[in-house]
Amino acid sequence: MRDFALSALHEPPFPSRCHPAVDLAAVQSDAWVRAFGLAGDQAGHRRLAGARAAELAARACPEASPSGLRLLTDLINWLFVVDDACDDDGLGAAPTLLAPTLAGLLAVLDRHGDPEVPVPPDGGPVAVALHDLIRRARDRNRPAHLLRLVSQLREYLLALLWEAANRERRRVPGVAEYVQMRRHTGGVRPSFTVTDLARPSAPRAEQRVASALTVLDALATDLVCWCNDLFSYGKERGTVPEAHNLITTIAGETGQDESAALHAAANRFNKALATYAERDAALSAVADEGMRAFLDTRRDWIRATYDWSRAAGRYA
Repeated sequence: MRDFALSALHEPPFPSRCHPAVDLAAVQSDAWVRAFGLAGDQAGHRRLAGARAAELAARACPEASPSGLRLLTDLINWLFVVDDACDDDGLGAAPTLLAPTLAGLLAVLDRHGDPEVPVPPDGGPVAVALHDLIRRARDRNRPAHLLRLVSQLREYLLALLWEAANRERRRVPGVAEYVQMRRHTGGVRPSFTVTDLARPSAPRAEQRVASALTVLDALATDLVCWCNDLFSYGKERGTVPEAHNLITTIAGETGQDESAALHAAANRFNKALATYAERDAALSAVADEGMRAFLDTRRDWIRATYDWSRAAGRYA
């Protein structure tokens, strides 16, 4: 399926960049994963190391400070751990299995990284690592970004219950429902916010909530998620297809065979990419420093996802 994605998807028309400290970030994040016991056993550690979170972070955030790059790399590794636990290790097979873990993680988010408030003792390594991530985001002294990050991570966790309910009932959602929920289950929005935190400039509050930027932000989220779906479909299809993939939802809703659904998903990505490029160009023409930083971050993420996915062992 990787060959299909490479042939069918249009290459994002943005420069391919990478942070020069990518190797150092990989080593440091590996140490962070080990320190918090996130990977479990050696097999889990090899699986996580093969995902190359530092490369994705370095491509998505090529102008970050070293600490900002580390924070993004650690967040991506944390998201990979949670996703693998739900998708591959059975935690997300039913809401009743997942809910106790999510309750502990939501309790961590409610603390907003306050170093004076202890982490719940029964949360386990994933909860302790999440508290560390939020504490470090809090230390960057940008309260609006911290509140946005906590809110987006909360939405991510609650959306995992939607996935678990679908798996339990062997339900394939419709395309519109899937597209909306995928914006939350993909973990892209908190990753955007941490990338914004790693940059010195940001759009003004009134710019950030303007419709032109919110629409572009949603479109960038879709492009990252759909690119991921097309590259990962070969791994996910299996003997019982994973319901949470754009291709599967298109096939389920339209009755198309796999080949037609693959091409429909690729066409959806390509059309959205063209729309994104047009909107991005229009905003770039009138952007100030803060808005340019916002636009750069979304461009970098779209390009990074495409470049990283071409060789990602995670989808082999």
